[in-house]
Amino acid sequence: MKWKRVQRDGGLRDQRSAGGGLGGGLGGLPMGKMGIPAILVIVVVVLLGGGDLLSGGGGGGFDINSPLNQMPQAQQTGGPQGPDPETNQVDFVNFLRVDIQDFWQQEFQAAGRSYRNADVTLFRQGVQTGCGGASSAVGPFYCPADQTVYLDLGFFAELSRRFGAPGDFAQAYVVAHELGHHVQNLLGIERQVRAEQQQDPSKQNELSVRMELQADCFAGVWGHSVEQRGMLERGDLEEALTAAASVGDDRIQQAANARVDQETWTHGSAEERARWFRAGFDRGDPNACDTFSASSL
Repeated sequence: MKWKRVQRDGGLRDQRSAGGGLGGGLGGLPMGKMGIPAILVIVVVVLLGGGDLLSGGGGGGFDINSPLNQMPQAQQTGGPQGPDPETNQVDFVNFLRVDIQDFWQQEFQAAGRSYRNADVTLFRQGVQTGCGGASSAVGPFYCPADQTVYLDLGFFAELSRRFGAPGDFAQAYVVAHELGHHVQNLLGIERQVRAEQQQDPSKQNELSVRMELQADCFAGVWGHSVEQRGMLERGDLEEALTAAASVGDDRIQQAANARVDQETWTHGSAEERARWFRAGFDRGDPNACDTFSASSL
């Protein structure tokens, strides 16, 4: 993917040197929803029962209940220890933060709506958020309470090694998915879904899946704009599709040597996630992302 460095500002918060610090712990995070649930480190079987960090209540990430909790903890870098070896990756995430939201700013303006930028916070090991405390095992997630995407850069290495989804556009998919949850929050979709889930708990997982797939589709819509601007390189689309499929609930359950149980899914199957990303990518129209009215996913 062709990209350029853009100036970092207050919208990118670097807390990697803080490390740890969960305080109250995961108990403060509402369950039910990235990603990445959002999806992305990721979610494992138990997690599939309701990772709520990607879409609402507590976030929108790739998943929040991972029983594995095995993501390697990177050592703190930067500052007095020397140059930051992750500088290039930080700059890439900052570019994505700006480019994706510039796109949505234009889309909202064209629709007569007001768009408010989300922040992106980089952390290592653990972080305190408006939705409670979270560890790196949760994977990337969006917290609607403080309108912030949280990301441990170590997840990208995990995405490549464990999930077989390398590449910069695979990483771009992750960030675009999380910011797709921000779009849902601004449009009131997240709030409506949470209300329906409370009214009818039997639909909790189905609604979570539909919200996650819509975030995948929104990521694809932004991807379409990237293609139109001539920023994609050979193989980029395949990278994103591989990443979307790799965090499907069925793939995650299989990777955990667990029974594939569709009743527990909260993010959608590998095929569904890739297909909805592709739908947004092919159409380039947010209106193509109405997963809630679709008779089948």
